[in-house]
Amino acid sequence: MNRFRIISLAVLAVTFVALPTSFAEDVDTTKATPPSVAEARVRARLLHEMVHGALQVMHRDFFDEEESHAIPSRSLEDVFVELQRGHRVSVRWISVNTNAMNVDNEPQSLFEKAAAKQLAQGKPEHDAVDQGRYQYAGAIRLSSRCLKCHVPNRTSTDSRTAGLIISMPVAEEK
Repeated sequence: MNRFRIISLAVLAVTFVALPTSFAEDVDTTKATPPSVAEARVRARLLHEMVHGALQVMHRDFFDEEESHAIPSRSLEDVFVELQRGHRVSVRWISVNTNAMNVDNEPQSLFEKAAAKQLAQGKPEHDAVDQGRYQYAGAIRLSSRCLKCHVPNRTSTDSRTAGLIISMPVAEEK
């Protein structure tokens, strides 16, 4: 399966997460009524599980460290661009207890720094609402197999953690 088909399938799989609660709403999802915080939390958890699962399967089935190919997390970033463009859902990776393989993956905001601390302590998720956006951080497990690239000079095979940040607009609480 080529990279385009993988990305297309991933976009289709995650689109339902960002859809308006009612199909009677405006078809342009960038103008749809934002979900409640509770609904945003459910959507973020579903999206996190889909991305985490897709990342694991893509690594297993398509990534060969002996040959030069795009790494799966980088391929998923194409999906993240489409989610932002079409649904105002921002998604990005953060490093937690390994060195970032890309400087863009260092925690940047106060939320991301707090989330990295929580995930490093073994918490599966961290969330907050700030300025009309629901922010969610979910743990991405880096198993021993992942550490060959993510932590090449490691001294143990203990799993490490990365994070997935998901942010979406939410309705004002009344």
